Amino acid sequence: MYKNLEQALLDLERAGMLKRIQREVDPYLEMPEIARQAFENNGPAILFEHVKGSPFRAVCNIFGTQERLDFLFRDTLKGTQTAVVFKSNPVEFFKHASPAKLLRAARTGLHSLPKKSGSIRDFKECKLSDLPQIVCWPNDGGAFLTLPQVASRPAENASVMTTNVGMYRVQISGNEYAQDECGLHYQIKRDIARHHQKAIEEGRPLKVSIFIGGTPAQTVAAVMPMPENLSELLFAGMLGGRRFRYFEHDGYLVSSDADFCILGELQPDLKPEGPFGDHIGYYSDRHPFPFLKVKKVLCKKNAIYPFTVVGRPPQEDTLFGSFIHQITRPMVPASIPGLVALHAVDDAGVHPLCLALAHERFRPFAKPEDREPLELLKTANAILGFNQASLTKYLLIAAAEDEEAGRKIDVNDVAGFFGHVLERIDFSRDLHFETSTSIDTLDYTGSKLNHGSKLTLAAAGLKKRELRNSPEDLQSLKIPGITAAKIPMPGVIVLQGPAYESSERDAFIAQIEESLARWEFRENYPWISIVDSAPILDGSLDMSNIRDFLWTTFTRSDPAKDVFGYRSQIREKHWGCAAPLMVDARIKPHHQKALTVPEEIRKRAHQVLEEEKVFGGFK
Repeated sequence: MYKNLEQALLDLERAGMLKRIQREVDPYLEMPEIARQAFENNGPAILFEHVKGSPFRAVCNIFGTQERLDFLFRDTLKGTQTAVVFKSNPVEFFKHASPAKLLRAARTGLHSLPKKSGSIRDFKECKLSDLPQIVCWPNDGGAFLTLPQVASRPAENASVMTTNVGMYRVQISGNEYAQDECGLHYQIKRDIARHHQKAIEEGRPLKVSIFIGGTPAQTVAAVMPMPENLSELLFAGMLGGRRFRYFEHDGYLVSSDADFCILGELQPDLKPEGPFGDHIGYYSDRHPFPFLKVKKVLCKKNAIYPFTVVGRPPQEDTLFGSFIHQITRPMVPASIPGLVALHAVDDAGVHPLCLALAHERFRPFAKPEDREPLELLKTANAILGFNQASLTKYLLIAAAEDEEAGRKIDVNDVAGFFGHVLERIDFSRDLHFETSTSIDTLDYTGSKLNHGSKLTLAAAGLKKRELRNSPEDLQSLKIPGITAAKIPMPGVIVLQGPAYESSERDAFIAQIEESLARWEFRENYPWISIVDSAPILDGSLDMSNIRDFLWTTFTRSDPAKDVFGYRSQIREKHWGCAAPLMVDARIKPHHQKALTVPEEIRKRAHQVLEEEKVFGGFK
């Protein structure tokens, strides 16, 4: 039960899970690259004692391994999981819970309520420019906070329990921001968006507090997809084993345990924010977003500035995601009737691809050969309207009733789940597009910001085809313009072809279709992805690798614009095709640039890690 961030870091250090770097390090690219390399090598949390241009220490990679997450929350995780199970389904919980579980849930809830404590005298004032000016990627528009806890309330006199705490990126320098301004990139479906809109309608500024640091539980709470009516502040108390401490100052909520608190008013107009290298693996562009007029920046004595780095998965936020899933696993199925399991695929950028297992019971007396997705479509629609799952672009959903003896359908087994769906899907019937809809703000495959399409692929019933996984099969597939063909998993082919040209695409797809008509294995490979032949990032992507297949296919395609199919046709406004489905995942002119780091920065970061012996003796 930590009282602050430093206490948690000292605990990690005693356990051999944290290393200090004494030399001065540069927050411009160097520190973020050190963080990336530490994560990639399963390294420790790193405390930078001297940050160039800042009086404050900084720390990264706190949550970079499952071992550290388990260690930090070793005394509270079980009680938190019990409380979440209770909240997700109280009736079932009381029906089956043991007296010990009931007591644990009650104790966890009672000891988690926010508590008034502390005062402004516990802090001193500083400036935004005093904070470590972390710039993660070369084309970033300025320095960003990457682990902020952004707190807002629906009204100035609202109860503390109505506070929403979210993690939205905050730009603290660059662009057109004055010294007392920072950009706030919130997404359209977040609670803060509703709070801001309400404040604008009422003609008042929205008072926002941004906490940095504090107990590790506060940081995790800011990224949690909380059930309705369960406050992030309450959750922080549960997970931290210590009630969230706060006080009010000039109408602002202040976290008594935070290392830094930025207090300001969210303005009714917009300013350019970005670019920023984001978690999908590309830059998000410069766009108008709300900005905060900063009234006060508070810091504790000996404050420590925590940061993370996002980019192409896996990164530290991958561990965040798996830890959150560990806690909320029972919550999602309880919120969506018929749903058994859900997996947002990290290697595909999280939101671009989601795998779901659900029940298909609408025709209980149908013969197996006559079963088709019906209830699955109802559940799919619920998923696409649920919390962060609503950002899903491609949804693959299968029927739990199709499990065979000795062959479990597991949404976490990506290759196995794809195979199960591809064996059963009827491409003429089971593809369901949602066009001209909202998509993830960070996804640039659509027509414009926040606009794109979605595709549900549903499968139920008996196998319709056998999948193959033999490179020799590809020798008889001759397609003009294709320079290479790889098989990343059974039933899936990746074709490497020419760079995208809109005027030539129809003819190119027709050439592929013509070649497929003569290919004897067409039905055995029901999924084809088309990618660029040119090397990307620091070398060529390996299209026989599942991770590279997932990332390129789902982060570089918009279903309505980029999905094609063999002998496709439209009947009664329903688009369908025969196998295979074809996804044009080549880079298009409107796509954003993939994230890269200059070689000299890589070498410098590696040298620092070597000379400081960061990995030496690490447990």
